[in-house]
Amino acid sequence: MPLNYLDLFAGAGGLSEGFIKAGFHPVAHIEMDRAACFTLKTRSAYYWLKQHGQENVYDDYLNGRITREEFYAHVPLEVLNSVLQRTMDENNLDEIFERIDELRDGEPIDLIIGGPPCQAYSLVGRARDEHGMIGDSRNYLYRLYARFLEKYQPRYFVFENVLGLLSAKESNGDKHFDLMRETFSACGYTTETKVLNARSYGVLQNRKRLILIGKLGGSEGFYPKIEQMPTDQYLVKEIFDDLPPLQAGGGVPTPVKTKPYHGTYLYRAGIRDPGDRYEMVSQHYARPTNAHDKAIYHIAVEQWNHSKKRLMYTDLPAYMRTHKNLDSFLDRFKVVAADLSYSQTVVAHLAKDGHYYIHPDIRQNRSITPREAARLQTFPDNYYFESVSGRPSRTYAFKQIGNAVPVNLAFSIAKAIRECFIHPGDYPKETEGIIHFKP
Repeated sequence: MPLNYLDLFAGAGGLSEGFIKAGFHPVAHIEMDRAACFTLKTRSAYYWLKQHGQENVYDDYLNGRITREEFYAHVPLEVLNSVLQRTMDENNLDEIFERIDELRDGEPIDLIIGGPPCQAYSLVGRARDEHGMIGDSRNYLYRLYARFLEKYQPRYFVFENVLGLLSAKESNGDKHFDLMRETFSACGYTTETKVLNARSYGVLQNRKRLILIGKLGGSEGFYPKIEQMPTDQYLVKEIFDDLPPLQAGGGVPTPVKTKPYHGTYLYRAGIRDPGDRYEMVSQHYARPTNAHDKAIYHIAVEQWNHSKKRLMYTDLPAYMRTHKNLDSFLDRFKVVAADLSYSQTVVAHLAKDGHYYIHPDIRQNRSITPREAARLQTFPDNYYFESVSGRPSRTYAFKQIGNAVPVNLAFSIAKAIRECFIHPGDYPKETEGIIHFKP
């Protein structure tokens, strides 16, 4: 029997993709963003078509031969209806529960995964808000998460968020994380927490995240050991090597053939599948860049190539500086260095500009494409990021990719959680790195 899960605050499905790879079955994805919901529907449709030997329909859609509506028409309605586009609030909960109950058809919910939007907890978000995000309604979304725990009583849950959650406080000084753990405890769950860096789990990216795991009943000391996949032997250049070179503004959203690939990382990470029909990649198209920014990109790449030094904004000649702020965020132009084993953290700001994600090839002189960003997040090459309208959109794709959990990090967590179900009480447990809280 498959293990059933609910995906709350699902985003574009990075966390869910890892659990599907580990053999779990999604009953429902709940997400408020319309574009991300279409992405989840398209991914669900892809899996159904693959299972039924109809991947040619997916080909037709990615190549623009059929519309999104025509594509969805090939898939049973219940597959698409497993994605619930809803805002999480008290007014919607009863309806969401009703829909989930229809979808699960009496089957248990074994697991709940997901984490609320991180903006209210992030250090950057708090710094930018004049009130430090105190009183922001997003601080309390964990209470809604708890309502799902109360109703469905899964044996485990996985809660993911940014490290800033550990220090975020109420106006009276109470820490949100302490309040959250108390809330989950009141629902009957023991919780344990660890900070994981995606680069230790098959991801060529420095990305630290808080992973809280809850177990129904029991006592502490249950956190499963999550098998690492170190990436130190690989270089970020493998993300780029087989992709067609582009200039700023070049490329197409429809599939293009990759170049011969002689490395191993893309296969080991599951980004490319040697048995998959897709030696093609979609959404490999670069945003246009003005001459001024291209000149800065050239300097940034040249400086890294020659001296392994990051460009500081104050390093630029005065005539090239258009920003008044010369005191902070001086590394606003940053190369995704091909000769390192990890990149900087991919974030949703990539949707606004690509200055922090400059392609390492000075001849291309551009920021990275959605496909390159997706590879840094270990999404498979056959993963497609939707817009609201159904027309290709770099902006929507970048936002979803930047907000996602890296698929390989999710996969590592999912494999460990699966062991909890298969070998209860007799699975490898984590002995280091657990965050202990004062009573």
